[in-house]
Amino acid sequence: MLHAPASPQADLQSEPNDFSAILAEQTDRLLAQHVTPACLKAADGGVFPAAAWEAVSDAWLPLALVPEAAGGVGLDAPAAAQILRRSGYHALPAPLAETMLGLALWSAAGGAAVEGPVSLATGLLRLAFGTILAEGTMAHVPWAGAAGHVLAIAEAPDGARHLALLPRAAYTIVPRRNLANEPRETLHIGTAPLGPDALLPLPAPLAGPDGLMLFGAFARAQQMAGAMERCLDLAVAYANERKQFGKPIGRFQAVQQMLAVAAGESAAAGAAAQVAATAWNTDQFPLAVAIAKARCGEAAGKVAEICHQVHGAMGFTQEHVLHFITRRLWAWRDECGNDAHWQERIGRMVCAQGGAALWPRLVALRAAANGDRGTQP
Repeated sequence: MLHAPASPQADLQSEPNDFSAILAEQTDRLLAQHVTPACLKAADGGVFPAAAWEAVSDAWLPLALVPEAAGGVGLDAPAAAQILRRSGYHALPAPLAETMLGLALWSAAGGAAVEGPVSLATGLLRLAFGTILAEGTMAHVPWAGAAGHVLAIAEAPDGARHLALLPRAAYTIVPRRNLANEPRETLHIGTAPLGPDALLPLPAPLAGPDGLMLFGAFARAQQMAGAMERCLDLAVAYANERKQFGKPIGRFQAVQQMLAVAAGESAAAGAAAQVAATAWNTDQFPLAVAIAKARCGEAAGKVAEICHQVHGAMGFTQEHVLHFITRRLWAWRDECGNDAHWQERIGRMVCAQGGAALWPRLVALRAAANGDRGTQP
């Protein structure tokens, strides 16, 4: 009989982390209870899963990365990444990733507590003068209709950039959806003043060329890593159940080889995502995220293809859960920068320091993964 491989992050941790294991287990239980096939079908039709969101909010999952002193849970990034992976594993149709990172970044900038879901806009706002927003448009903003606020970077006429928290009244929405039928709205920004507490100095981690897209890519890499684990679990289970010529198809060598390839891709992607989590808040974070997003995006297509081949026509039916996962993989790999974008970023980062610096940089990245936190970005 085939068995699903162990989660790759277990091999990367130098010491067993009982808390992370308990956290992942509890998150799994909560999401398995609330993210049901009926919930996914309803979300596919545009219904926001209020009960599921209330459950994750009551568990304080959106506050995972906010320090305890600021009213949050105060988890480290690898533990919080476990939550994002489990949300991807269960295809949670709610803005947990966006809210978790949005609240963490806003808190890091010194912002006050924010209630309700928060979205991230990877575009650039313009300030007409002072705290007055200029008219503009921002595309592909996830869950903006469900969010009470949208976090964005705003640029003043003198070129200075700020972190801005837009209230719902500052924009109107044109509904859009991605391949997985998740909301990715277009926002029309009107000329409006922001409150004195809604515009803060830009934190150092957001000063790079990708801004908020770097953190969106981090979230999507974690979600894809979890979704690929789910696809593989479903494919292995189906291969052990589906019989052909009197025996489970999982006993055929060709199917075993396909699943081995999918397992390898999932493990490699999961390892890259885990390194990005351990590099959080170090100077290696941008490179680690670029590698993770590119590697997860590359693996997502292969894993989805193989798992659908194993399931045959069954995986494409509305009655089977697989398509909810694979459609998210196909959508997420292109969001917050596709493979080509992040591969170019990797090349530019390497070339900027010269070939002689490549090996030391890889060593530093591995050191960050092993717990040497390094310097702040």
